[in-house]
Amino acid sequence: MTPLIEVKHLHKEFSIQRKKILAIRDISFTISQGETLGLVGESGCGKSTMGRCLLALEQATSGEILYRDRNLFSMNRKELFAFRRNAQIIFQDPYSSLNPRMTAGDIIAEPLRIHRLIAANQIKPYVSSLLEMVGLNQTVFSRFPHEFSGGQRQRIGIARALALKPQFLICDEPISALDVSVQAQIVNLLKNLQKELGLTYLFIAHDLAMVKYISDRVAVMYLGSIVEIAPSKELYCNPQHPYTQALLSAIPLPDPVQERKRTQIPLLGEVPSLLNPPQGCPFASRCPHVMAKCRELRPEFKEIAPHHFVACHLQNSP
Repeated sequence: MTPLIEVKHLHKEFSIQRKKILAIRDISFTISQGETLGLVGESGCGKSTMGRCLLALEQATSGEILYRDRNLFSMNRKELFAFRRNAQIIFQDPYSSLNPRMTAGDIIAEPLRIHRLIAANQIKPYVSSLLEMVGLNQTVFSRFPHEFSGGQRQRIGIARALALKPQFLICDEPISALDVSVQAQIVNLLKNLQKELGLTYLFIAHDLAMVKYISDRVAVMYLGSIVEIAPSKELYCNPQHPYTQALLSAIPLPDPVQERKRTQIPLLGEVPSLLNPPQGCPFASRCPHVMAKCRELRPEFKEIAPHHFVACHLQNSP
């Protein structure tokens, strides 16, 4: 598959009270046309920052993000404006991401008016077709966000993201604020839309079971670094990084007998501070297999099997 997005040695620093916080550290990966890359990891590991960098909402400290071989950070304002027709975001919170003073129809129509893609008299029927596409009817057109449930609000957010007919969507934890009964509906909607419209997703989430269901490949992020990337089935059946193994061991199993028999891998200690990141492997202070060189040398991110990459010294040990 042809890469739609290519990230090369991306770094992102924030300055807080004259101190540097390295939110993203030397990350490289690709997202192919039509695929879904899942991005998982603990809160604060840099997942949302990565998503914002991919839309050039955050300027990277160094590195490149290529969209169809064009570097986002070298685009001028006009080129960036055009790029954002092709790349949109679905936000985590369906409550705060919608303007409470605008109707559902106006919220969805706003990108169309900003980009001036269609005539004014065509906006309402087009917005009505988008509402129908996400499972809402035309009667909601003039209703305000407070009149909808959380799942309905997220559908409006999805319709807004689709208004400009983008090719690439960043789904920034789009189901974490929803009831469990609604989460599966939204994920199935996203899968159907991808199949129908040929969309490419970066799906950011905490729910590892849902990420397995929707993703073609999965990237595991820890303390600003990607520690493992593999096809979804391969990662869940054969995790190689100790952090990935610990995460997957915590997924609840539907069978109570299997749940009692399996062994969970506890993560001891605290996540290191980004103000003072470790010199070697970022996971060394919590890893049950830590070696002396883990605390001194940063492991190489290398391919250990076809399309399966991992950054761990265990892979280099005899």
